[in-house]
Amino acid sequence: MNNLNLAPLYPEIFLLIATCAILLIDMFLPAARRNLTYWLALATLVVCGCLSFADFSAGATTYTFRNAFVSDPMASLLKLFSYLAVGMTLIYSRQYTTQRGMLSGDLGGEFYVLALFSLLGQMVMISGNNFLIIYLGLELMSLSLYALVALRRNHSVSTEAAMKYFVLGAMASGFLLYGISMLYGATGSLDLGEVARAAASGAVNRTVMVFGVVFVVAGLGFKLVAAPFHMWAPDVYQGAPTSVTLLIAGAPKLAAFAICMRLLVEGLWSLAVDWQQMLTVLAVLSLAVGNITAIVQTNIKRMLAYSTISQTGFMLLGLLAGVFSGSNAASAASAYSGSLFYTLTYVLTTLGTFGVVMLLSRSGFEAENIDDFKGLNQRSPWFAAVMMILMLSLAGVPPMVGFYAKLAVLQSVLATGQVWLAVVSVLFSLIGAYYYLRVIKVMYFDDANDTAPIVVPGEMRFALSANGVAIVALGLLPGPLMAACIAAITRTLAS
Repeated sequence: MNNLNLAPLYPEIFLLIATCAILLIDMFLPAARRNLTYWLALATLVVCGCLSFADFSAGATTYTFRNAFVSDPMASLLKLFSYLAVGMTLIYSRQYTTQRGMLSGDLGGEFYVLALFSLLGQMVMISGNNFLIIYLGLELMSLSLYALVALRRNHSVSTEAAMKYFVLGAMASGFLLYGISMLYGATGSLDLGEVARAAASGAVNRTVMVFGVVFVVAGLGFKLVAAPFHMWAPDVYQGAPTSVTLLIAGAPKLAAFAICMRLLVEGLWSLAVDWQQMLTVLAVLSLAVGNITAIVQTNIKRMLAYSTISQTGFMLLGLLAGVFSGSNAASAASAYSGSLFYTLTYVLTTLGTFGVVMLLSRSGFEAENIDDFKGLNQRSPWFAAVMMILMLSLAGVPPMVGFYAKLAVLQSVLATGQVWLAVVSVLFSLIGAYYYLRVIKVMYFDDANDTAPIVVPGEMRFALSANGVAIVALGLLPGPLMAACIAAITRTLAS
């Protein structure tokens, strides 16, 4: 292993240089030419995508900087979807941010620069193979998102949301850092491989290790938006500008999945019997709190926040299903692949959902209430159909991809013999179907309160349409993406 090999860092290095260049260029751009910042940001994502796709195609696992950073198939696949998520967020947000003055005056192009810096933090989290590297990536992502939530600093609701996000985020970071310090104290190393070997040797203080794992899981629960660490999500989702809400709800979920795999599976596998029990509690609580509380919401952004909590419960089911007693390497890889597939497809669905919310918003009006979707079929049958597809996918109705994703996770749970857990998950999913179907009912059976024409930029129309079609296509032909997930997880675990 070449500790000076920079090849695994090419996407991160390019993104950092390009983002700094975009920041400098934007400083000298007049407001009328700020579109250049938008196109440069998209071009940066395309180049990063080409670099990561080359790594994914090679299928190799490469370590650098004394094993602190790793480029493997799982990291490359997650990075590719992170670029896609951020790119689509920028496309969906272009009209929204322009109408609200978020790209004019003294704000400049900070929205695009901070979005790219948050992406850089996510990429470091995804490839981190060292506790401190993962923590640095987490803080880079979090600080960028804190600033983005407060970007409209004259907007009191956004400022309040940013304060809540910052305070609770700092507390969660403290939990995670304290847990890391305990694991370091017990093993004498910050390298995940060394920690795994020390924990497996039995020569460490198990009590200290278990306490460290408890604090680490608590910190991860915040980033995953898992109950009971979910209290920040509804207020932040509602208070932040919708474009920033999508930045929080989309790509960071991929990075959160990655650090769960790095910390829990690769670093703390020998303590799986302990953290698996914690994930079981988090999964059941998330399914219960998310689905039941979402029923009474009238604000669609708050409803989607509770939906995120319930969807996190399903993702955790896949993670915990790989470590039950009697699990072998094949069943573990299948469970983690199902969880990865679920995370990827959920992020795609979330992108489209918030895209439609921004589509209906216009200058001086936020389409934040479910009643704002009344009669959408009368105003735009195509985008009403897209929203219906997305809601059905979140509810897990066939043939949408959400059904196959839930099925893959449930099969992994059933393979472990935990029938009760699968039954509980299905029951809560049936409860959750109500609030998704309510949105469809409002769009198709209620009269429109607003008859204003829906103005859709060309690139947004194309991206949102492709988003909806992809949800159906992946539901009908899930094989290629699932095969990519299985290959990525299998190769990563084998390395």
